[in-house]
Amino acid sequence: MEERKQNVRYVHRTEEEYPDRLKVHRGMPKGLYVIGRLPDPKRPAVAIVGARRSSVYGNEIARRFARELARAGVQIISGMAWGIDGKAHEGALEAGGDTFAVFGCGVDICYPSGHQALYEKLVERGGVLSEYPPGTPPRPGHFPMRNRLISGLSDLVLVVEAKEKSGSLITADLALEQGKDVYAVPGRLNDALSRGCLSLIRQGAGLADSPRVLLEALGIAEEKDEKQRNKEQSKILLAKEENIVYSWIRLQPVSLEELIEKTGFLPGKLLPILVGLQLKGCIREIQKNDYIRTD
Repeated sequence: MEERKQNVRYVHRTEEEYPDRLKVHRGMPKGLYVIGRLPDPKRPAVAIVGARRSSVYGNEIARRFARELARAGVQIISGMAWGIDGKAHEGALEAGGDTFAVFGCGVDICYPSGHQALYEKLVERGGVLSEYPPGTPPRPGHFPMRNRLISGLSDLVLVVEAKEKSGSLITADLALEQGKDVYAVPGRLNDALSRGCLSLIRQGAGLADSPRVLLEALGIAEEKDEKQRNKEQSKILLAKEENIVYSWIRLQPVSLEELIEKTGFLPGKLLPILVGLQLKGCIREIQKNDYIRTD
């Protein structure tokens, strides 16, 4: 704890390092406490926020979007909370990108404590920042306040899974007040975690069905055109039985038991096919016996 406090620096609003993205908005703090770096003002930044008690599907989507955006040079901003926030940071780090967390407590306090490994990576490869002095404990009232910084540091905000009443929707509202674009990932219609995102889309938020949508909004061209990628993937020839199994796998997780039921294949036949599809890069096992497509 003492070592962390020694690494904390204070950046006053009058200093050049203080983010220009925050200077243009009212109600921003007079200074920021920082460990590590602050976001680069010359590079695009996207905030990814969402439910703390997220689903496997939501976690995978958050990681995927953050990973693809980071590969394109986009900085990822979030709050290091459980669920979507943490997965967004992880996705950016997996791509070797830059990611930054805004805290509702002192930057010398890892909150939640279970994110210690992630905290250390953020400090080393990005940065953590807060308007609260070192030693300030996490309090409920701090988190809605910190959301204005998450949106303020970003060029646009992406919401991945949110209930009807959610802190992520507060961030979305703040982003709109700041003149930022808001995007939401559509989810399953009967899922409570989708209601907040669907509500945002009904109110005019952008529909984010792929990272490309956000890259286009930021004016960034991908290294490969999506059509070209699809052509390359289509060159992978699948055997008849592989095609049958592949046709039942979607972007949302499907379990081994469901595949046995849908294909009619016994486990002894199905498992080698699944391994083959994984080796070809067509599918991925996101947790034991749960599979999704990689496209």
